[in-house]
Amino acid sequence: MPRNGAINRERILATAEHLVIEKGFAATALDEVIEGAGTSKGAFFHHFPTKLDLAKALVDRYVTADLGQLQNALSETAHLAADPRARLLAFLRIFEDGADELMSEQSSCLYVSTVVERDLLTAGTADRIVDAVVGWREPVAGLIRAAVEAHAGHERGDDETNDDGNADGVDADALADHLFVTFEGAFVLCRATGDAGHMRAQLRVLRQLVDHLVR
Repeated sequence: MPRNGAINRERILATAEHLVIEKGFAATALDEVIEGAGTSKGAFFHHFPTKLDLAKALVDRYVTADLGQLQNALSETAHLAADPRARLLAFLRIFEDGADELMSEQSSCLYVSTVVERDLLTAGTADRIVDAVVGWREPVAGLIRAAVEAHAGHERGDDETNDDGNADGVDADALADHLFVTFEGAFVLCRATGDAGHMRAQLRVLRQLVDHLVR
């Protein structure tokens, strides 16, 4: 492989991601990707023998970056661990404050572009999206449980939880998934209306709802 093979592969993936998000996977021709990446067909097929291979690499790259953003936000708020409510709200605020920059970089989400393609679903390409959902759910639910249990313990003077394992009746897993749902739904709303401001607005509403639950 040429010494710059990794750079060439990354350029192909970056170009393909932009095109797929804008047009959809089925409507994106490989020739468009090759031309946009400024590479040759030989170099392209060296890295991605089939279009399905490209799709799997795209989703894997996107999931890795997505989970990386999650870990960054967890790290940035780790110093607030002694105050679970403050940490949870600060964690959510990171994404709210970054919403405008996010929407300036992309108009939609690769997850949306992937799950609407039946061929990609049947080929298992969306399996990595499930990894992302679970990857977000578990740590975010942990933040929520800590915040709710701290609030409930303060109110009762103990640390009891309800029989269903959720402190104060809050389904932490479902609420954690709601962050993921808010992102994806806001992408659709922004794309449909042409107003990128919906992303920040929806993340703000989610933070306010969570704030009310753990107050």
